[in-house]
Amino acid sequence: MTHLPDASDDPMRLLAVRDSPLSLDEVYAAVGDDAAGGTALFVGTVRDHDGGRPVASLAYSAHPGAEAELRRVAEKVAADFPVRAVVAVHRTGHLAVGDVAVIAAVSCPHRAEAFAACARLVEDLKHEVPIWKRQIFVDGDEEWVGAC
Repeated sequence: MTHLPDASDDPMRLLAVRDSPLSLDEVYAAVGDDAAGGTALFVGTVRDHDGGRPVASLAYSAHPGAEAELRRVAEKVAADFPVRAVVAVHRTGHLAVGDVAVIAAVSCPHRAEAFAACARLVEDLKHEVPIWKRQIFVDGDEEWVGAC
């Protein structure tokens, strides 16, 4: 599904923090644009280990202002790259190994720009958006990652 730009077109197509499963189809449809020659998509999943320790699950929490910060991060990326569309969705709540935790996508006129913009979006999201991860290890231990 492609998006046809109009006079009020905003490249910020879908920016959300939600406690329900994320959809690749929804993200791909939102990032589509007929003027884009390249679309880069990143999917972050819960892995079964961290630091040599087996992970059982994760729990994500977000600050109430997380979506506003996500938009700010996406707008910075759009200002630095020739972005046609930006999409980023992050999960909260309890996630099992293999679950999708984050999806980010960027469409640009060319592939190199799309790759660079998507990589920057993911890194900035991880470091600047107030979303915190609690890892639950198989042995029952827990640790917070990215918490203040």
